[in-house]
Amino acid sequence: MKIAAIYSRKSKITTKGESIINQIELCTHEGTHLGIEKFIIYEDEGFSGKNIKRPQFQKMLSDAREKKFNVIICYRLDRISRNISDFSTLINELDSLHISFISVNEQFDTSTPMGRAMMYIASVFAQLERETIGERVRDNMLEMAKNGRWLGGQTPLGYESKKITYLDSQFKEKTMHTLSPIKEELDVVAFIYDKYLHYKSISQVFICVFQKNIKTKNGADFNKKRIQLILRNPLYVRANEAVMKHLEFIGMNVMGKFDNKHGILIYNKSKGTKIKRDINEWVAAVSTHEGIIDPSVWLLIQEILDENKNKAPRLGTSSAALLTGTLKCSKCGKSMIVKHGHISAHSNKKIQYYVCSTKDYSRGLRCNNPNIRVDELESIVIENLKNVTLDRSVLLEELNKIKSDMTKNNFMHCEISNLPGQIKTKQSQMDILISQLSLDNEISKYIRPQILKLGDEIEKLNDKYESLKATSYKYKNNEWDANKFLYSLSNFSFLVDVLDFNEKHLLINSIVQSIYWDGTKGIIKINLMSLKM
Repeated sequence: MKIAAIYSRKSKITTKGESIINQIELCTHEGTHLGIEKFIIYEDEGFSGKNIKRPQFQKMLSDAREKKFNVIICYRLDRISRNISDFSTLINELDSLHISFISVNEQFDTSTPMGRAMMYIASVFAQLERETIGERVRDNMLEMAKNGRWLGGQTPLGYESKKITYLDSQFKEKTMHTLSPIKEELDVVAFIYDKYLHYKSISQVFICVFQKNIKTKNGADFNKKRIQLILRNPLYVRANEAVMKHLEFIGMNVMGKFDNKHGILIYNKSKGTKIKRDINEWVAAVSTHEGIIDPSVWLLIQEILDENKNKAPRLGTSSAALLTGTLKCSKCGKSMIVKHGHISAHSNKKIQYYVCSTKDYSRGLRCNNPNIRVDELESIVIENLKNVTLDRSVLLEELNKIKSDMTKNNFMHCEISNLPGQIKTKQSQMDILISQLSLDNEISKYIRPQILKLGDEIEKLNDKYESLKATSYKYKNNEWDANKFLYSLSNFSFLVDVLDFNEKHLLINSIVQSIYWDGTKGIIKINLMSLKM
C-alpha cells in the first residue's frame, strides 16, 4: 500500500490565505490523483521556514527514517524550508531512504531528473527571496535609525515611547515613535551618575541605590550590571563632537548632527534576540530625545569605568564558607553572605560572620537580622544533619517516596504504550472520511466537521503522548537524583568528617535545599531536598 506524508506549515496562526486545512486538502487531492491510499498528516502552525527546528517536521523526519511512508507531499516548496542547505540535506536523506518528494504548487516530483533539477532551482530562489526581504526590512530600519527614531522594544529607564505626527519633505503626513521623558525615572538616572562620579565605584552606587530602596522600571531591585549599563549608555548624554569621536574610536558607526542637546540611540546591536553583533556593526545615531548628562561628565565616567575594569582584583578577600548559597535570612528571605570581623586572640585569624545581604547593602535600613559566626553556625548545622541522617525512620521515609515515584512511572509507561494505538485508530477513521470527501463533493459539508473533530482529538492525543514521554524522562532523572540523595543522606555522618572543604560543600548541597537563620529568636531551620525538619 502506498502511503504519503502530508506536511503543512503556516508562519502565523491565522485563518487567512494558505491555511493549514487548505494545504492539507490540496495535498490530499493530489495524492489521491496519484493513487496514494493512505495519508499521515504533519502540521506546524506558527513556525517560520528559515530553519527546520519545528516539532511536527522533526517528527515527520523521524517517521521517514522508520519507513512509515513512501512519499512526502507539500503544497509549496517553501512550506518545507526557505534555506537551501537544509532543503538540500533533506532531499539527499529522502533519496537515501527511497522516499519521493512532491510539491503541489510547483508540480515537482523528485522521482524524475527534471523534477529534481527544477526543485533545486526553486529552492535557491526561495532562500534569495527570504534574504532579500530580510535585508530590505533591516535597511529600512537602519534608515529610520539614522534619523534618531525609536524603533520599538523595551523602553529604557527615564523614557516612554510616544507616537508623533510630522510632514515629510513632500509635505505628506507621516507618523513615527520617539522617546518621551519620565521625570521621576530620569531623577534616578541622574542620581546614579552623580553617585558614581563621587564614589568612582559601582559597588558603592549599588549600596546607595539599595539603601534608598530605588527600583528599576519593572519594579525590581537594581543590580551592579544594570547600573553599569546605565553608566555606559550614550542615551543619556547630550551629544557633542567629543562624544561622537569617542563612540567612533571604540568602533561604532556614528550618524546624525550633534547639538549638545539630544541623546544618542544605539542600533543594530544584535541579530534577532540572542546573537550580539560586533561593535563595528553598531550604529550610534543622534536621537530626537533630549539627553540629561553633560558630555564632559559622561566621558569622564567612561574613563573611570575603563580604568576600574583594568584594575587587578584584590587578593585575600575570599568569602567562601560551607553554607554560602544555601543559607537564607528568615526575616527578608535573601541570601546571607560572609563578612570578616575582628582578629581572634586565640587563633590570630579574622573571625567570619554570616550577614544578611539586604542588611549589609542597606546598612541595616531594610533588615536587622543579627549576624552569626560562621564556625558556630556550621558546627550546629553539621551536628543537626548528623542526627537526622542517623535516624533510620528518615531514610525509610525517603526510600518509600522513591518507590512511590517508581510506581507512578510504571503506570505512566502503560499509558504511553497504549496511546499510539488510540492515535492510529482515529487516524484510520480520519483517512476513511478524507477518501469519502474526495469521491463525493456533495457530502463534504457533513464530513468536514467530523474530520476537524478527529484532527483535534489526534492532536490532543499526540500532545498527551509527548507530554507523558517528557514526564517519564523527568521521572527517570528524578529517580537517579533520589538515589544519589539517599546515598548522601545515609553516608553523611561518615563523609562529612573525612572530605575536604569543597567536597563538604557539595555534600551539604546534595541533601540540603535551604537553611534559614533567625538571629532574633536564635532559630535555625533546615530544609532537606525532600522534607523539612
